[in-house]
Amino acid sequence: MKDSSRRENAGQRGAWLVILAGVVAALHVGKLPPALPVLREALGLSLLQAGFLLSMVQFAGMTLGLVVGLFADGLGLRRSMLWGMALLTLASALGGMVRDPWLLMGLRAVEGLGFLAVSLPGPALIRQLVRPQRMSAMLGMWGTYMPTGTALALLVGPVWMSALGWPSWWFLFAVVSGAMGLWLAFEVPSDRVRLAQVQPFAPAPMKQADDPLHWWLRLKGTLSAAGPWLVALTFAMYSLQWIAVIGFLPSIYAQAGLSGAVIGALSALAAAANIIGNVTAGFLLQRAVPPPRLLAAGFLAMGLGSWLAFGPSTQAHPAMQFIGVFFFSATGGLVPGTLFSLAVRLAPHQTQVSSTVGWMQQCSAFGQFAGPPLVAALAAYTGGWQWTWMATGTCCLAGLWLTARISGLLTPR
Repeated sequence: MKDSSRRENAGQRGAWLVILAGVVAALHVGKLPPALPVLREALGLSLLQAGFLLSMVQFAGMTLGLVVGLFADGLGLRRSMLWGMALLTLASALGGMVRDPWLLMGLRAVEGLGFLAVSLPGPALIRQLVRPQRMSAMLGMWGTYMPTGTALALLVGPVWMSALGWPSWWFLFAVVSGAMGLWLAFEVPSDRVRLAQVQPFAPAPMKQADDPLHWWLRLKGTLSAAGPWLVALTFAMYSLQWIAVIGFLPSIYAQAGLSGAVIGALSALAAAANIIGNVTAGFLLQRAVPPPRLLAAGFLAMGLGSWLAFGPSTQAHPAMQFIGVFFFSATGGLVPGTLFSLAVRLAPHQTQVSSTVGWMQQCSAFGQFAGPPLVAALAAYTGGWQWTWMATGTCCLAGLWLTARISGLLTPR
């Protein structure tokens, strides 16, 4: 009995470490936006180069998400996360030393690979570490890694760089990533030991005759199943609108005449609000609330929030706009928190969970890559942000249609 309790506690601690590792990886994504004004002045970056720096991480996810997911499934979940932390540590350390914009872009692409190698195995590893009764809650917490890392970077970055300069900002994350990698290595058992000794909660391995170890079989199995496509496209409909709204907040607030410090604080608060929905999703999933119901609530609330933020009636009221954006982000968190749980559930097999999450990440990255230009083009065409809610509302309608398809997949026939 004591051994079982000890194993359960060890698995729970390991799951929290996996979530913390995701936050550390997300810090590398969020460290660049507050550094861009400093980098443009220090390195003479053009606006085009700044745009490439911003998009490099998403470009890696957009093109390599599924490939890295397959790599993680084959290499091992814990080992993939350790390799990812090593890449983040190396690239960030070198990034603080270089002064050439193109070298910095290349290292940014390496950081994108490291981010994927850390984030894609996370849900599958959590699934193996905790009891089934705790899985939904912990996967809901996993969904907070991105807004938490982004919000922390937005809050701390300007203060840190004004005092110590931008190279130290890169060196800081190299140290943090290296320490996180060592912590994972010491606290989370290897894949073989974890499955054989530490944690009996994971499903039993497949029989050797059915074991799809070859990457091509895992790829074919992932892309030929309906579940991975549905969760991936649903994530794209969420991420496209979320990143567009959060990404343009500084521009919107600047037009309203707010100061730089206030803009940074409000933008970080709006990003952090997403944590509320993720945690709530895990809480409700653990209490057997149907996932399609949570997805539908999230998309409907995002539609309402974006209307409050960008509708004609609130254009002259920045406070109401912020309430709408906060509501949009907070309730929208129901969507990723639910989708990470569904990715584990709808993966064709336990050995394809990282592949499914990789495909979901790839489609999400495409949404993040395409969303801001689409919304910007609409704003330029209409002469303002007042029709942004139409673009986000279209994504919400598509998300509701995909939710109905997911519901049909989950409903026993």
